[in-house]
Amino acid sequence: MVLNPEPRLSRRAVLLVAGGLLAGCSQQPEAGKVRLRLATGPAGAVYRRIGGALAERISEQVPGAEVSTVPSGASTDNIRMLRAGEVHLGLTSLDALITTDGSAPDGLSAICRLYDSHLHLVVMAGSAIEEFRDLAGKRISLGARDSGTEFTSRRVLRLGLVDADGRYLSQAESAAALGEGAIDAMFSLTGVPTPAITELAQRHPIRLIPLDAQAGALFTAFPGPYAPAMIPATAYARVPATRTVAVPNVLLVRNDLPDDLVHAITGTIFTDPGMITAAGRDDDAEAVPEAVPEAWQINVRTGISTGSIPLHPGAAAWFRDRKR
Repeated sequence: MVLNPEPRLSRRAVLLVAGGLLAGCSQQPEAGKVRLRLATGPAGAVYRRIGGALAERISEQVPGAEVSTVPSGASTDNIRMLRAGEVHLGLTSLDALITTDGSAPDGLSAICRLYDSHLHLVVMAGSAIEEFRDLAGKRISLGARDSGTEFTSRRVLRLGLVDADGRYLSQAESAAALGEGAIDAMFSLTGVPTPAITELAQRHPIRLIPLDAQAGALFTAFPGPYAPAMIPATAYARVPATRTVAVPNVLLVRNDLPDDLVHAITGTIFTDPGMITAAGRDDDAEAVPEAVPEAWQINVRTGISTGSIPLHPGAAAWFRDRKR
């Protein structure tokens, strides 16, 4: 169903604002184009795949816009780049975004909530690690530095009073190190399924450690961004359904992007989101378009639910216009 077939941003309006959008970037736009940069995530992560798909979709459907992706450490790295003016859009998990007083970082707002990530704790099938407390003293990947995985896994370990030997590896690096026996376990806060874990499970038998108790602890200590969840048995080869915690992901934007431009971007995201595909913008994407499973979670009912993080005025206007 097409929810907003005619974004209200005209080609002339896009071109009029083009000169002011790149104050923090060295690249200058070509005549007739406004160039935007979208911060994604590390190799092997869903952020990299869905960020590339969103960049492709916006470039195709917003007149005069051309969006390129910027690989990153993920959530907190993306927030840093947004605040520094190095990018205009970025993906982040909601828990990494909310400050101690419950507000958004200065200068940033949300376009929408996209999909929920699930915290994975992955071990090899023959591992002696059977439950969360067995992580004590073990070599564990906490995710890439400045990622949502690092942020949430550190919280979980602190709440559980578990002292582990933390390593900082991207999802692809974590999966490779786990398969080679260089680490004992890996955390991954990501969509389901995630490419790095899917590929690992295809090569080696793995297990997921239940995190239902940790979900409850997070919900109690930090009300708002956390909810109990289940990684389904269909997610990874030979891995049964596993209880864990879910965290929403949002698409962030700098507040200085024009309202009409953000209005048009919001409309493209909610126009047939299930048709969003990865088609080669990302370094890891195949040349042939492939489905992005997380895109099926994108819908208007949850899209407006960004917690204590305010919507950009252009995004808020799109949601209001849709109700009319």
